[in-house]
Amino acid sequence: MNSYKSLTFVLLGGLLFAGCKITRKYERPVLSASLTDSLYRAPATTDTSSLADMPWQQLFTDPKLQQLIGLGLANNLDLKVALERINEAQALLEQSRQAFMPSLNFSPNVTLSRTSRAALNLPPNININLKTTTFQVGVTTNWEADIWGKLSSAKRASMASLMQTEAARKALQTQVVATIANAYYGLLALDQQLAVTQATIEVRRKNVFTMQKLKESAIVTGAAVVQSEGNLYAAEVSVPDLKQGIRELENALNVVLGRHPQPIERNTLEEQSANVDLKTGVPLQLLQKRPDVAAAELTYRAAFENVNVARTYFYPSLAITAGSGGFSALATNSIFTNSLFYSLAAGLTQPILAKGANKARLKTTEAQREMALQNFYKSILVAGQEVSDALFAYEMGVEKEATRKKQIDALEKAVNYTEQLLRYSSATNYTDVLTSEQALLAAQLAGISDKRQQLLAIVELYRALGGGK
Repeated sequence: MNSYKSLTFVLLGGLLFAGCKITRKYERPVLSASLTDSLYRAPATTDTSSLADMPWQQLFTDPKLQQLIGLGLANNLDLKVALERINEAQALLEQSRQAFMPSLNFSPNVTLSRTSRAALNLPPNININLKTTTFQVGVTTNWEADIWGKLSSAKRASMASLMQTEAARKALQTQVVATIANAYYGLLALDQQLAVTQATIEVRRKNVFTMQKLKESAIVTGAAVVQSEGNLYAAEVSVPDLKQGIRELENALNVVLGRHPQPIERNTLEEQSANVDLKTGVPLQLLQKRPDVAAAELTYRAAFENVNVARTYFYPSLAITAGSGGFSALATNSIFTNSLFYSLAAGLTQPILAKGANKARLKTTEAQREMALQNFYKSILVAGQEVSDALFAYEMGVEKEATRKKQIDALEKAVNYTEQLLRYSSATNYTDVLTSEQALLAAQLAGISDKRQQLLAIVELYRALGGGK
């Protein structure tokens, strides 16, 4: 008898040792030096200070923009959906934890039965009770031993999925902050473009009146008058497009804020400052600061653990089952008296004919793991691209702003000179004035876009570095 016990312990010990070899411990994906040292096109630095460390309330100092961002973070519908995904992942994690515990089912029942006298073939003088009522209180339980680490791997996969949903929520939050800021700056730019256009319309109306007076004085011809009128109408016809753009952008922003369409309270573009210290930190920090990169790694980790689970299906499972147990009696007052019954079983289940399905399951999870790994590497490359693009966009916006100011100054002088020449000299005509005015308006509108480009580049860099959480 002792030899059987020893053999049993040896077999169980061997199974447990083999289980340690079936599942593998998770290791972070290896990153090449190009990813960790030169991920984005910027001067090499060892300074770990990053724009992403700044709270969004400090980066966006406009009180009305702060109010809109706070409203969006509280009411955005996509963020609410992301929160429910976290609740779902938490429930799945709890479910995987409960898999370690034995199941327990309680099943009380009452059975009414009547036996046929003819079926029993009893003599006529035998009188027995053909109707019986049986009361039973049953309990069943089942417990699976986690020999190969299947339950542990499933729990780790659920934990990674939970962390992935939380990282995805943070990534969505950074996107919501950036979207609100971008829309706000877009509205300010459209407001200023509308103001410049309306001011230009007033100037051109005066020009029409001036051309009419000059025609009466025989200084210009009727062609100059109609040209000035056409120039006026060209400015006026752009106003509805600007107003439509403002209304549509307001409506789109209201959707992000989780409310019905309504006017957006805002300040002016001139009040916004683009003077920000654009510190990017070191590329490796993106792995911790970018929530979408963290989410991609956690997706890979969950897929890694799913491969571990798939491997365990090739090996037998050990389950201990109390198939039925409890008390059974014909009367309720004697249900706990001499009425105990039970059965207990333990066994190993080894897959034989299911190996084809198990192989397919393993190949599927391995393919999913490799896809998740490549998506993780891609998320890092995309992060580097976005940082590089934002940095360069800001630099080019600053460069254009300096040149644009010189262009506008030159065109303002050109308009003034051609208007003076038109009045007091025959060496020019209204076509020269028209060309100068149109070029000036285009340059003024482009100057507004240059300022907006700088602001949007700061927002995009802040998001690309992982700020706004």
